[in-house]
Amino acid sequence: MASQSTRVSGLAVRYAAALYELADEARDIDPVARDLSTLQTMLDESEDLRRFIASPVVSRDDHAKGIAALADAADIGATTRKFLGLVASKGRLVALPGMILAFQRQLAKARGEMTAEVVSARPLSETQSAALAARLKQVVGNEVAIDARVEPALLGGMVVRLGSRMVDSSLRSQLQRLSLSMKGVG
Repeated sequence: MASQSTRVSGLAVRYAAALYELADEARDIDPVARDLSTLQTMLDESEDLRRFIASPVVSRDDHAKGIAALADAADIGATTRKFLGLVASKGRLVALPGMILAFQRQLAKARGEMTAEVVSARPLSETQSAALAARLKQVVGNEVAIDARVEPALLGGMVVRLGSRMVDSSLRSQLQRLSLSMKGVG
């Protein structure tokens, strides 16, 4: 999937907060988090699924049936299944990616974790990801989860966003800075 925005609508935050409270009361947070992670992976991998949830032409009833079939196929738990049914019946499936992101952020905050958005030219290996997470933990003092994405246009290096901080060590940016300095602008 193309670049995922880190902005989340107020609607998505409210739905995610309601789901978090419901999952917390049912002591079902980890299974719901796994279900949402599975759904996010499905959304990332399927253009058809993204079109389906975003389509204003599909009726609420058809959205509800489709998302129920998807939940069955993906072995989604009862709490998440009920939530998805509610979201579909209210015509809010288009905001599902934002709801998933807002839930993950709320869960990370409750656990004292931070999430670093890492964009690299090539996929990070497990070793590289673990080393980066360990180094970021040293810097911020909290556990850091890595949300990795590949963008070949960077040519090399990576861009790391952690909260309001950003470190851009990509080859593309270095070449741009060099070009500007050679022109006498930088």
